[in-house]
Amino acid sequence: MRSKVYFTRGLTPEKVVEAYDKLGITLPGKVAVKIHSGEKGNQNYLHPEFWKPMVDKVHGTIVECNTAYGDAAGGVRDNTESHWKLLEEHGWTRYFDVDLMDAEGPDVIWPITNGKVLKENHLGKNIMNYDSMLVLAHFKGHPMGGYGGALKQLSIGCASRAGKALIHSAGKTDDRYRTWQEHASKEEFPEAMADAAMSVVEHFKDRIAFINVMKNLSVDCDCCMVAEDPCMKDIGILASLDPVAIDQACIDLVMSSDDPGREHFMERVNSRNGIHTIESAAELGYGSRKYELIEF
Repeated sequence: MRSKVYFTRGLTPEKVVEAYDKLGITLPGKVAVKIHSGEKGNQNYLHPEFWKPMVDKVHGTIVECNTAYGDAAGGVRDNTESHWKLLEEHGWTRYFDVDLMDAEGPDVIWPITNGKVLKENHLGKNIMNYDSMLVLAHFKGHPMGGYGGALKQLSIGCASRAGKALIHSAGKTDDRYRTWQEHASKEEFPEAMADAAMSVVEHFKDRIAFINVMKNLSVDCDCCMVAEDPCMKDIGILASLDPVAIDQACIDLVMSSDDPGREHFMERVNSRNGIHTIESAAELGYGSRKYELIEF
């Protein structure tokens, strides 16, 4: 059975809401809205004004977690104090209720049964306060994962600092200062992301939805202080109830494009074995690479 992926070439806040409406889902209870808040200095992240109509529609709370990379990478989101300050500077707290889910410990630890690499996932404990989740992903490249979309938001995005360290080290350590010495291989890292993402999907079950926005298509992530400028023209907005299908559809839209920047974008994806995240997630069984693209 092919998963449904809805696609529009429009790139407005109103089109985000329209894409969500195509899913025919009403997310119940308290809704966690996972976004990428953008690292300090990043020029490509999607601003809160773009997401506001969508977040307002579901009466959602913006959720984020601290990062693991720390001062060595120049970022400020690796600790609660400076992360909160940046959330304020970027305007998220001006428009929304915001929850830094791992601002205070202890982490919640979810077991991962039948995972490829990980035995458990460590997440910001406040994730337990939500009944459903809306994953709003800015689809783009990534320096380590090759690309960032729905699966990255579910895995690295929802993990606490210790959880991020576990994913990056393929389960070897939850110490963020050691993880860079024990970084996973190009085979293990995508598999660890797929494992971690699975735990979040299984937790929310049929109470989770995904929107990917293919705008500002840089090979770098919004976690980079100074990202490379976009190398491709904007493509559109996709929505699905299947995180595997929506990421696969985004990759396929890039590959089928005649944009001259396509090769540069796909070199980043392929050099980091990025598609293996999608392959692994599909093999774990919580989504399908086969989909029906429904343009509206």
